[in-house]
Amino acid sequence: MASVLITGASGFIGMQLVDALLAKKHRVFGTDSTPNGQIGIDPNYSFVQCEPSDKTTITGMISSNQIDTIVHLANSVDNDLDSYITDAELKRSKAMDKFIYEAADKYDIKNFILLSTTDVYGPQKGREPVRETTSEKGNTNYADLKLTSEKYLMKAFKKSDCVPVIARVAPIYTAEYTQNLRDKVYDPKDDVGYIFNDGLYGFTFCCLYNLIDFIKGIIAIPSGRYDGIYNVTDSDIITAKAILDYERDHNRIGAIVQKNQGFSLGFNKAKAKTDYRYFDPSSTFQNWRIDNTKARRIAPMKWTLSNTK
Repeated sequence: MASVLITGASGFIGMQLVDALLAKKHRVFGTDSTPNGQIGIDPNYSFVQCEPSDKTTITGMISSNQIDTIVHLANSVDNDLDSYITDAELKRSKAMDKFIYEAADKYDIKNFILLSTTDVYGPQKGREPVRETTSEKGNTNYADLKLTSEKYLMKAFKKSDCVPVIARVAPIYTAEYTQNLRDKVYDPKDDVGYIFNDGLYGFTFCCLYNLIDFIKGIIAIPSGRYDGIYNVTDSDIITAKAILDYERDHNRIGAIVQKNQGFSLGFNKAKAKTDYRYFDPSSTFQNWRIDNTKARRIAPMKWTLSNTK
């Protein structure tokens, strides 16, 4: 079994990943600025509470525990960051990236998995699927934060035996956590869900358990070069109709109204730059599919809105 260090272990994704790895009998080490209810329950789990900037503590964990894989979830939206990404988050992320990459290289870590985002691609022209080779045009603070992390990562391990893996993950959901889904079909001004036409247009998301299966797959790979960027997403889009039906079936949404295709909440450029969850409905039909073919070589991406838990 592997020894895995998870940064951001008390976050939404981090706690689920800890449980999944412990179920596979891996030895898990976690760091986070806040504690969680998993501490002390499993003898294979060791947790240290510290700030992401605590170089001495985190480097000490890496140097003294024969870590095989580091999963870097800290400084990520949908795990431990609020939706507003400020200069403070950008600065904190850069500082942590520098020392944790150096430590991973120095202490012979086998794999380094960075949680990134499909937001780095930004708006695309045309209808071609977005592949890992597609140009990065993201123009938000969060896209900037993760692109910087990616660049530091690839530079740090360019001549290293450590295998760097970048997981560009679409917005996350589970059966109970559906905020990212709702953002695409909900008008907060009028407190209603909305739909255009028949609602068969859709968006690319990632069920949390597809991401966890991908991480487990990377950890389980015995040898070889499998470094680089992976689009970690569901295999199919989720339509607006499917989201609204799902939320209504779970009594989480009330009225649903038909909107004209030109409907807009009024584009706010500054908010779009800083708020990860900002969505302008007028851009609904500019969405595109993100190709996850490469990631499906690591994990089957079997989870969907209909079978998530």
